[in-house]
Amino acid sequence: MSVYVYGIARSDHPALPEKAPGVGEPPREVRIVREGDLAAIVSDCPENLRPKRRDLLAHQRVLTEVGAKGPVLPLRFGSLSDDEEAVRGVITGHAAHYLRQLEELDGRSEYNVKAAHHEEEVLRLVLAEDDEARALAERNRASGGGSHEDKLRLGEMLANAVREREARDAHLIESALAPLAKRCVPGPEGSGRLANLSFLLDRDASEEFVAAVEELARNNPHLDIRATGPLPPYSFVDRPAQDEAEQPVASPAG
Repeated sequence: MSVYVYGIARSDHPALPEKAPGVGEPPREVRIVREGDLAAIVSDCPENLRPKRRDLLAHQRVLTEVGAKGPVLPLRFGSLSDDEEAVRGVITGHAAHYLRQLEELDGRSEYNVKAAHHEEEVLRLVLAEDDEARALAERNRASGGGSHEDKLRLGEMLANAVREREARDAHLIESALAPLAKRCVPGPEGSGRLANLSFLLDRDASEEFVAAVEELARNNPHLDIRATGPLPPYSFVDRPAQDEAEQPVASPAG
């Protein structure tokens, strides 16, 4: 049976969750695979595993429990290995890399910040800043809507102005929050947001960071800004280099 891998920690981690409920229905018991100075948090893998909310939450719960008492290298949901021997092989082959990463992430957690525009608010803001677009909008309104060509022209002007505003606001958010973090990395593109950023924070800096996010939202009512955290530091774990000949096994998120 395949092994489901949640993450990697030091073998002497004080909160390794033996027999805790993991993914699956019924939940598979979590167990620990130790090899030298490292330990992998694993369970049996359910058949036909899918990213259902129940299992996503179980995966997150295991990592949160471990991360509350010490550093853990989290793996993305659905990370699998053929068996425990394959897990031990990866731990052995990349022990120095994992130990260095655990040292770097000790006492730190991740916050994700996503931002989007409130559509009506940003359109009002754009029209207030763009004399030409505002004048065209007023002419169209005065004439009962304007010609087809004028409607298209206004739509193109507004779309371009909103795109420019998105770039400005994305820079504003990153420049305001990045100095409060150890590292900042962009999230996946195509999220439909003007900003999707992950920040690595010392745990004692989280209150100041959340306060800064709230201040940004208050000062920029056209922005919908949301911070999620603390999270296991998924975005700040580097993948180890692997030789093509090695057994393909799940790697920490990166």
